Amino acid sequence: MNLEEYIRIIEDFPKEGISFKDVTTLLKDGEAFKYSVKVMTDFIKDLNVDIIIGPEARGFILGAAIAYELGIGFVPVRKPGKLPAETLKYEYELEYGTDILEIHKDAIKKGDRVAIVDDLLATGGTILSTVKMIEKLGGEVVHIGFLIELEDLMGRKSLDKYDISSIIKYKH
Repeated sequence: MNLEEYIRIIEDFPKEGISFKDVTTLLKDGEAFKYSVKVMTDFIKDLNVDIIIGPEARGFILGAAIAYELGIGFVPVRKPGKLPAETLKYEYELEYGTDILEIHKDAIKKGDRVAIVDDLLATGGTILSTVKMIEKLGGEVVHIGFLIELEDLMGRKSLDKYDISSIIKYKH
């Protein structure tokens, strides 16, 4: 299945010069969504993963579906103020600003084998901050999976010591 056919591209969103890859058109198609989850799960299924982590917001959708397929738990990484218990915070740079992410301090146990799942790899800032929080809590990141990778932004370079997969690759 050619998943690129299911991605809507919106130029100059959220600001001029950005070519936004909209996955909502893929998610609304049952077969494309199912196929995406299967392919992403296949990259992880033999890695003895204990938990799937998904950053807000589209990482929730893919991560929860993959965790369900694997029969393991899912942990969300959220924007500030969204998690009710004690959290660990991390501020990071975006391609167009800064942001903060949080994870519950009790979400990861020392030695947990973790896979991170998100919709898109751009500069790698969101995922690198997620990795740093997981490692600070004692988890081991064994895989990072993406639906889409924007190769020209070289996010993979900042994550080069990790096992990474992506299904759809775009060059600008």
